[in-house]
Order: sequence, then C-alpha cells, then structure tokens
Amino acid sequence: MDDGFRGLNLTNTLTRRKEAFRPLDWSTAELPQDRRRVRMYVCGPTVYDYAHIGNARPVVAFDLLFRLLRHLYGAEAVIYARNITDVDDKINARAARDFPDLPLNAAIARVTQETTRQFHADIAALGALAPTIEPRATDHIDAMRAMIERLVERGHAYVAEDHVLFHTPSMPDYGRLSGRSLDEMIAGARVEVAGYKKDPTDFVLWKPSTMEEPGWESPAGIAGKGRPGWHIECSAMSEVHLGPVFDIHGGGLDLIFPHHENEIAQSCCAHGTDRMANVWLHNGFVQVEGRKMSKSEGNFITIHDILQTERVGGRRWPGDAVRLSLLKTHYREPLDFTAARLAESVRELDRWERLARGAGLVSLPDDARPDDAFLDALKDDLSTSAALARVHELFDAGQPVEALASLRLMGIEALRADELAPHHLARIAERLDLLKRKEFAAADAIRAELAADGIQLKDGRDPATGERRTDWEVNR
Repeated sequence: MDDGFRGLNLTNTLTRRKEAFRPLDWSTAELPQDRRRVRMYVCGPTVYDYAHIGNARPVVAFDLLFRLLRHLYGAEAVIYARNITDVDDKINARAARDFPDLPLNAAIARVTQETTRQFHADIAALGALAPTIEPRATDHIDAMRAMIERLVERGHAYVAEDHVLFHTPSMPDYGRLSGRSLDEMIAGARVEVAGYKKDPTDFVLWKPSTMEEPGWESPAGIAGKGRPGWHIECSAMSEVHLGPVFDIHGGGLDLIFPHHENEIAQSCCAHGTDRMANVWLHNGFVQVEGRKMSKSEGNFITIHDILQTERVGGRRWPGDAVRLSLLKTHYREPLDFTAARLAESVRELDRWERLARGAGLVSLPDDARPDDAFLDALKDDLSTSAALARVHELFDAGQPVEALASLRLMGIEALRADELAPHHLARIAERLDLLKRKEFAAADAIRAELAADGIQLKDGRDPATGERRTDWEVNR
C-alpha cells in the first residue's frame, strides 16, 4: 500500500525531531488517488510596508518546499496557501500617516493595494511561484466570527468589555509548540496588560473598533462593530482552504510564540482536535552584515532596496543571486545576509552559465530531470548546502544538463535569458496566474504589452513537475 512516503524527511518544531513526511490524505485508504492532496499553509505578509530581506527568507524557503512537493507528488496534488493580512493596526497607522486627506477606509485600501502589488513584484523577482491560494483576511471575517462563536460556546473564550478573549488555561497543553509553561509566558511574553483578562496570557480574538477604524458586526452578542485579533485570522483562513487539520504549517522562527502557539489553541479548541497541522516548520533569523536588522542600526534593507541597488559595473543585483544567497544556508539556521555573499552568488551563477554555454547548451532539453543525489539532499530536510555542492560536482563532471535541471527545481535559472526588470518579471508571474485561472484574454494582453517592450514569451511546462512556465527572449 502507498503510504505517501517519497523519501522526504522534515524537522518538526512540534516534536523537535526529524520525521518521515507522510501526507494525511494517504492514510485514508478509501480516498481515490486523484483526490489526495498535500496541504501546506505559510503565514504571509501584513501589507503595510515593503517586505524586507527577513520577510524574503520564508518566502524563498517555503517556495523551495512547494517546488519539491510538486516534484514528488505532482503539481495538481499540492495546495499551498499563503495569506495576506490586510486588517491590522499597523496598516491603519500607515494609512492615516500617508494619506491624511482621504477617509481612513479609502486610505487603508490604497496602502494594502499598493503594498500587496509591490510584495508580488519583489518576490516574483526572487523566482517565487504564486501559491495555489492567497487568502485575504478581510475576505474571511465571517469564518473568523464563526470560529470565535464556537470557542465561546465551548468555554474556551469569553466576552469582556466588548472584547472576546481566548482563555489559555482552558487548553491543558497550551505552550507545547514553544515549550513554554504559562509562568514562563507571563514572565517573558509580550502580553497585553488589561484588567478585563481572566489570566495574563489570555489573548484577543476580537476587539471593538472606533467610528474611524475598519469594523464589522461583532460576534458573541457584542453590540457595535469590531475587528479580529491577529491570531484568529490564520486559524480561520487555514480551516476554510485546507480543513481543520492539514499537513504542514510554516513561518519564521519569530512566529512560534505567540502567533503559532495561539493558532494551535484556537484551531484545536474550536474543532475538538489534538493538532492543527502534522508538521510545523520554522526558518531561522536573518542578520544583515553581522548585525540584527533594524532601522536604528541603519541596516534595515528591503527586497526592493536590494533589487534597485547598483553593484560594480553599474548593473543591479539580479533576483536569482538574492535567491541563491538565501538558499545557501539551511533554512533552520541563522543567516547573515551580506554584500559579499551576494557577490559570491553572482560569480557562481556566471560560472554555471559559462560552463553550460561552453557545453553548447542554449536551453534546457524538455526531458531533463534533476539529479538523484541532488534530490536526496533536498529530501533530507531541505539540505540546500549539500544540494548545491552536488550541483558543483555535476558541472565539474561535465553533466551540465543534470546540473541545470537540478537548479531549476530550486527555482534558479542558471542558463539565463537577458535579465528583466522586476516589473517585467512581475507581469510574467501575473500572466502565469491568469493562465492558471483560465483568464486568457487578460493573459494575452500582458503578452502583447511585453512584446511591445521587446520581450517575446515562450510557454511550456517543466517536465519534472508539470509546472507551467514561461521563458523569454529580449529583442534589442
């Protein structure tokens, strides 16, 4: 019997050990093969500002896992949901600051639309595929209210001063993910001090809105309008799109507590389950030039900043060099992002391209497949350093086709076409998304727009994953 194991082993934050990955749907014998799915949820951006290099790391790390899962299980079998948080106090503050002459709701719409567009453009330049689903918090308010109502009915949440709060002592194993006791959380957590809390670690599910702030009809019999707390958003969105229990939940190390801990509490108590996700994965922190990234340190750097920065020779840093720089370090380890690392990545990409072209390659053959030893490295908890070492071995051994196919699985095109501007890459990614949704007229309009800029698109599918892809030629 096929138990779904394809040789992939992942380090589960919840159990603190490396485990063989077996998707939940494969444990249901009566479920037909063509209906089995691998379901993954990753916390996405709160759209109030440009995404920084620390935000880029989970995007790239989980994009790599998405690609590997598609290769192992088939493109149609993998559902990857990455949310957009578009209701948040930081968004409100940014909107009021940047657009003081607009009504707040109109200003918020401007901020979230522009920031989301920039996020998509930036990560497209890093080679990130669009997730299967990109749910927005404001489209799931009804699901949040319904979950809050269930938590109140089951005695896990309560109403106090027009707030709804989750009562953490109602969940016996609260703190299991982070390994913290309630006392430790009280002593060291960023918990809001409020007199209406029954316990200091209780957290907000719903809060009232002022007349100026965004608001929706409140749950649990509360009069007046309000808005959701941060944690309930992901619990509701993952339930809607992936079900009450799914395969993989990912995000940055900083989200383990309180965000992911609180997600587990909400979801498990609302559904009466012992888990929210089978596997929890977390990427390590990012430093910049050896220091913690912060605006006060002067080393706060966004993806947009990097892509617009000129290097020696007047050329800008290419997105694939940023991606390679992020993948060189294992996703669970801390990463120091430096200009020297970027320069080294550019040299590696240039060398690989020279070797490929020196072997007479102008494009990757349709039947090219990733190398088995390379795949074995990735299947070992995404061991990218071992995988990249294998790529070097393949080039040195005169096997450029296998090397290029392996790099393509990592989202790196070493046999590069002319470099495109980030906004052109974003339009190509947008067109692929339109084709997936069968919106062919809009996709054709983008093709024509790019053709007018001298960019000729060539559509095809990656034979290894079935993923629809587009190559291009630039006519100058």
